Amino acid sequence: MADIPLLSSVEMARFVAHGSLRLDAVVPPDMNEEGLEVLRDGIPDVPYGSSVQDAYPDGSFVRRLIELPAVAGALHSLVGPGPSVDHHAVHVREPHEGRAQPLHGDAIIDVRTDAFDVQLMYYPQDVTPDMGGTLSVPGSHLRRTNESDTGRYQNLRGQSRLVCSAGTVVFLHHGLWHGGRRNDSDVERYMFKIRFNPTVRQRRLWDTSDLDDPRVAENLSAHFPWYEHATARLEFYNRVLLWRALTGDDSFDLAHWVTRVSNRPQREAA
Repeated sequence: MADIPLLSSVEMARFVAHGSLRLDAVVPPDMNEEGLEVLRDGIPDVPYGSSVQDAYPDGSFVRRLIELPAVAGALHSLVGPGPSVDHHAVHVREPHEGRAQPLHGDAIIDVRTDAFDVQLMYYPQDVTPDMGGTLSVPGSHLRRTNESDTGRYQNLRGQSRLVCSAGTVVFLHHGLWHGGRRNDSDVERYMFKIRFNPTVRQRRLWDTSDLDDPRVAENLSAHFPWYEHATARLEFYNRVLLWRALTGDDSFDLAHWVTRVSNRPQREAA
């Protein structure tokens, strides 16, 4: 995939820890103008599991969006070639609507430690602080919850409320806690979401030339303000499991977290 810019190992490690990847203003202005009109008109649903080719005809706006080099490179790095389209949706936050979307993850409880779906979120217009940008909780994606179990939480330390320039694309791990905030502006806010399912094993799909970079372990060791002292260790544990699956390196560890609890020596005592 030399023709598209793949993510680096350092960037992949950051995604594994944070649960998101942000590409600022990667969609050109003329496409954003077109995108607003397309989203206002609506995008017809497609059957679950459709191929990209079947869901979005060649030359269509959505097809051109996901074929932009930066977007295509990130998508390939995260889920690989030929992903299927789980579903898509146009989300609109109305001006002064007076309510927000509950905090949630976009899956029922998901026990996969060796695979994940990603959600592409495209913002065709500038999102200002009063427009109710998508709120997300970094590092929440590997905690096992059932979709809206987190809906009773209003604010968590370290949460991120999206403010961005037009043409920004964000990729989310399917389990990341997020929700659309209340729009207090005079402008309709649009966001287009596609959930992609991998169709290949998610192993070393990115540029692995920097796999031994010390920043990989540094990124995987990120701590977030909302973590509890004890259960934060579970987050590190689950990151190690995911990183092992993504790299094929079953010896990788952070501070011995996985090694000590998987230690089952088979050698008989003398």
